[in-house]
Amino acid sequence: MNALLFKITIGFYFIATVMYLVYLLKPRDLVGRLSHWLISSGFVLHLVFTAFRYHEAGYTPITNLHEALSFFALAIVGVFIAFERKYHIFILGSFVIPLALLLMAASSTFPSAVVPLNPALKSQWLLVHTTLAFISYATFAIAFGAGIMYLIQEHFLKSKRLGAMYHKLPSLDTLDEINYRSLTFGFPLLTFAIITGAIWAETAWGTYWSWDPKETWSLITWFVYAALIHGRLTTGWRGRKAAILAIIGFFILLFTFLGVNLLLKGLHSYI
Repeated sequence: MNALLFKITIGFYFIATVMYLVYLLKPRDLVGRLSHWLISSGFVLHLVFTAFRYHEAGYTPITNLHEALSFFALAIVGVFIAFERKYHIFILGSFVIPLALLLMAASSTFPSAVVPLNPALKSQWLLVHTTLAFISYATFAIAFGAGIMYLIQEHFLKSKRLGAMYHKLPSLDTLDEINYRSLTFGFPLLTFAIITGAIWAETAWGTYWSWDPKETWSLITWFVYAALIHGRLTTGWRGRKAAILAIIGFFILLFTFLGVNLLLKGLHSYI
């Protein structure tokens, strides 16, 4: 049942991705509403899959790369739907939903068997820490998508070639606001995720901080986004600079999440 739900979810995400890309080329209201319905339906199916996985495993299904990549995609889609409903910008999905599809495709390449939980993960902090972390990651994915859109839109304005794409994208002010709202929502969540992770580490390993590669890169990621937030609030970093830093920050985040797991060995290698 789980395998079937997973495949159906990927199917919905794939079709939704195609429709959002079609909307990018031909921004018709009907296409936008159909895209929204498809991604919302996929999200519900993804939630059901995650719930079944939780029931089967007996713990929060986020303890290996198959589960973590899937949960990351789930968080991105959920946060995207919230932003789409708030700003009524279907075209944002053209830049965000393909990322969720790629994560699901990557998830399908890793072993999906349910295995006994590592003793270090048997804690009530598993759900709290990981959920906070992935929702923060998802909001930074929205900032990433808005940042790319901002640079594209700015390019059209500076080149004075206001083609069809220019009229399809939101204004620079709207994209900058989405970037800012994503950061102000995601950064506190990332902060609490690191704090709860430290508390969990003390109960599991007897120390709050051990400079494990995952911990080190999480701190680097936190400093990058802290610098961006600080720059926006104190020195007026907006527009192009904020968009570029949001894009760079997200690539660092991806390395923290995936690159560290695949390339560096440490206490978090099993996640």
